[in-house]
Amino acid sequence: MLTTTNGKTWHGRTLDENLIFRIAANDKHALESLYVETKTAVYGFILSIVRNSYTAEDIMQETYIKIFASASGYVARGKPMAWILTIARNLSLMKLREKSSSELPLDLSWGAARVECGLETSLDRMVLDAAMLILSDDERQIIILHDIAGMKHREISDILKIPLPTVLSKYRRSLSKLRQHMKEGARDE
Repeated sequence: MLTTTNGKTWHGRTLDENLIFRIAANDKHALESLYVETKTAVYGFILSIVRNSYTAEDIMQETYIKIFASASGYVARGKPMAWILTIARNLSLMKLREKSSSELPLDLSWGAARVECGLETSLDRMVLDAAMLILSDDERQIIILHDIAGMKHREISDILKIPLPTVLSKYRRSLSKLRQHMKEGARDE
């Protein structure tokens, strides 16, 4: 595990808050480092909201542009990943408001996202595909944020603006749905 001054861990890594301060000072290498460390979680989270890979890619680009433009206004609270995902969520919701759901074709192929997320086994792909198909929007976002981004339930509660007990119950219910789906799939084989 990496160690930095802020000591915050995220999915087995530490996201250094100083990267955002360096970005505020126009350090493009810091932006590149931040992108490399966060791209999988950011893309997965955006995709869980918009459910279209092309739209998710566009919003992901907008997210990092907004991070670069807004870094000088970042207030250190020890939660840089929450700040990043809040930007991604807001941009995703704006995009959904701009287009009606009929204009956003449902694309659940995940393709490159599976590889970038390290989802190389068929079991991982099956769970992710099931999550995209059978979970509600909130459930899908909670699973992505917790299991792919490695965020704590309290952080998810803050980002999604859902009470912590609701996040916890939806997480447990989502896991139950996924287990049931996998059992049914295993019986069908």
